[in-house]
Amino acid sequence: MSAEEFDVVVIGAGPVGENAADYAVKAGLTAAIVESELVGGECSYWACMPSKALLRTGHAVAALRRLPGTTAESDPAAVLARRDGFTHDWDDSSQVEWAEGAGIRVVRGHGRISGERTVTVDGPRPLTLTARHAVVVSTGSVAVTPPVPGLDTVRTWTSRDATSAKEVPARLGVLGGGVVGCEMAQAFQRLGSQVLLVQRGPRLLAGAEPFAGERVAAALREEGVDVRLDTGLDAVSAEGGAIALRLGGETVVVDELLVATGRRPNSADIGVDAVGLEPGEPLAVDDSGLVEGVDGQWLYAAGDVTGRAPLTHQGKYAARIVGSAIGARAAGEPVDTAPWGEHSATADHAAVPQVVFTDPEVTWVGLTEAAARAAGIDVRVVDQDIAVAGSSLQADGYQGHARLVVDRARGVLVGVTFVGQDVAELLHSATIAVVGEVPLHRLWHAVPAYPTISEVWLRLLEAYRS
Repeated sequence: MSAEEFDVVVIGAGPVGENAADYAVKAGLTAAIVESELVGGECSYWACMPSKALLRTGHAVAALRRLPGTTAESDPAAVLARRDGFTHDWDDSSQVEWAEGAGIRVVRGHGRISGERTVTVDGPRPLTLTARHAVVVSTGSVAVTPPVPGLDTVRTWTSRDATSAKEVPARLGVLGGGVVGCEMAQAFQRLGSQVLLVQRGPRLLAGAEPFAGERVAAALREEGVDVRLDTGLDAVSAEGGAIALRLGGETVVVDELLVATGRRPNSADIGVDAVGLEPGEPLAVDDSGLVEGVDGQWLYAAGDVTGRAPLTHQGKYAARIVGSAIGARAAGEPVDTAPWGEHSATADHAAVPQVVFTDPEVTWVGLTEAAARAAGIDVRVVDQDIAVAGSSLQADGYQGHARLVVDRARGVLVGVTFVGQDVAELLHSATIAVVGEVPLHRLWHAVPAYPTISEVWLRLLEAYRS
């Protein structure tokens, strides 16, 4: 087994690992990145990019149909082909080329921590990598399968199978009403499947404001999705080449079953036990990304594997901080880990933005009303339907809703939610307001352009001031 030495060794070459390595190199360090699958990771090949490609055409068709004098249809085969373009047919050569051009050494194989600052790689060319300064774990997360009788005896889809599907099934069952379940239910219904969505809880998108899940459920049902809330999947069995789902006293047969019941940190087989950590558990980190419970300030983690904020953009944010913090510590420079400091992922606690790319879109940042009250914040909630000149131009019969969650004591926003067609582009303005803790009396002077959907900000602030 050969050996190589770098300043930084990163395990996992998804967007998070790429950012950590890139920022370490920008700080003047050498870096290697270890990947057992595709460089570019889950987001590029099985999650964010292909899923949104599957959704986009259906959204565009629906938007056109909401305008008078327009007609539109979609071709499922063309949608799948466009999706393949975004994944480069699951070829990562362009991602490898980027990494090598950025000065990052790409190592193929499965990386495991084998000791302090040491990573052993099982692959085409087994080797040991030693890190002079830091090892970064960015191995993401993996799908969770619930304990349903018979589920392990039938063919099922994970999110990977759904986003990489080569054909559109006639009947698709979706187990789980979270982000993946809702997005893929709508995508495949619009591609031509008859979709059944089963959610054990009372509403979809349980982490969002209640009205968000209610509006998405109504939209899915209007399009023909069979949405079953407060419904458990009792058993699963094979029925010829299909799959039989037992729901209470009813049996529903589907051709494919997407299990979208959550994910867990991917730390089971990366050697964390070699440094005293529990395999399969989240790697708890401080705000600079240092893994807690490991001495020596050499082991870092970022992204889903930490369990903090399992979103690509949030993981990339944490990775930028990790790379910069490693560079500062390596150079003996001060490390600013104070809240909102250069080396502190403070937004993980207070200002995580999220978009659910259904139609209507659901987007929020910060705390929901329930989460803010649970945190002991005295809040005032401002609700407003999105009914402004910009939205009426965007679509006939536009339906949307917005909510501000205001900290009464400080007069700042701690949470904002929008639901409606094309509201995702409103999210960053809300994120800036929450991160910047912009006083609402000052936000009043941020004039929204006319006629745009962002006029809803004016209506929300008018309601707050009334």
